[in-house]
Amino acid sequence: MQPTLKQLQYLVALDETRHFRKAAERCGISQPSLSVQIANLEEVLSVQLVGRGRGPVTPTAAGREVIDRARRILQETRDLADCAQRLGDGLSGTVRLGAPSTLGPYFLPRAVGRLHREHPDLKLYIREARPNQLIEDLDRGEHDLILMQLPAPGPDYTVARLFREPLLLTVPRDHELADRDLVSEADLKGLDVLSLGQGYVLHEQVRMLCRRHGARMQTDYEGTSLDALRAMTGMGMGVSLLPALYVASEITRRNDVVRALRFSGDRVARSIGLVTRRKGGNDRSFDRLTEVFRTIARSQKTSGLRVES
Repeated sequence: MQPTLKQLQYLVALDETRHFRKAAERCGISQPSLSVQIANLEEVLSVQLVGRGRGPVTPTAAGREVIDRARRILQETRDLADCAQRLGDGLSGTVRLGAPSTLGPYFLPRAVGRLHREHPDLKLYIREARPNQLIEDLDRGEHDLILMQLPAPGPDYTVARLFREPLLLTVPRDHELADRDLVSEADLKGLDVLSLGQGYVLHEQVRMLCRRHGARMQTDYEGTSLDALRAMTGMGMGVSLLPALYVASEITRRNDVVRALRFSGDRVARSIGLVTRRKGGNDRSFDRLTEVFRTIARSQKTSGLRVES
């Protein structure tokens, strides 16, 4: 006898919920059925996998090892199904794409429309999350691909550089720099700069710019969204560095309380890429989506995107 994929799925669900009833609800079966399947799995493997008693269900030492292997087996199984589904010439099937809230709403709408027209058999599911959560979900197989600001955290990923997106210095309307058409990096000296919180790659980039040019990064307020940064900037709490796609969507089309100023040159920008697991089985979809996203970036001339290859 060998463990079944269903049994491994039930075991992983039990580990994630630490509760038999909740695991059963997640898997769509009754609690007694799940309990029987876990017991059968333990019998097949001749080892106790989880402790039983009051309080949260906890895996045994042997159980933790089995659960880690079960996750890898389930991920490989999903990858196999995805790979087989995408062996055709075009994009088809289901692709799960993760994106940060600082990018997805301002770049993906045009891409989704193009993909729907050119690849009607493709189902693209998009979910937003913070960058560190995107990576965790990619590793767990919740996403097939993710859009993110580079660099990717480690060697276990395949990365396609898509484009460089300028960052604009955003100041209150009454700021001394507000009447400028262009600013330089040297103009950052002495400014109080607002930023997103830690966990965003943009946070670290802004921190390095402040250190390099003598600006003061404000640590008593860290924004949770680009909208929050714009609002705090408009209130005179400091200046901020906002991505060009966001500015084009949310600032330049309205009479705002802030002005977004471009830097001379092209050094103040963030690099955006498409990332997947190295053994994800998504090579064809990854390559085709890379082409589409670069084409969309080329069309964003007013935002100053520079396509990378």
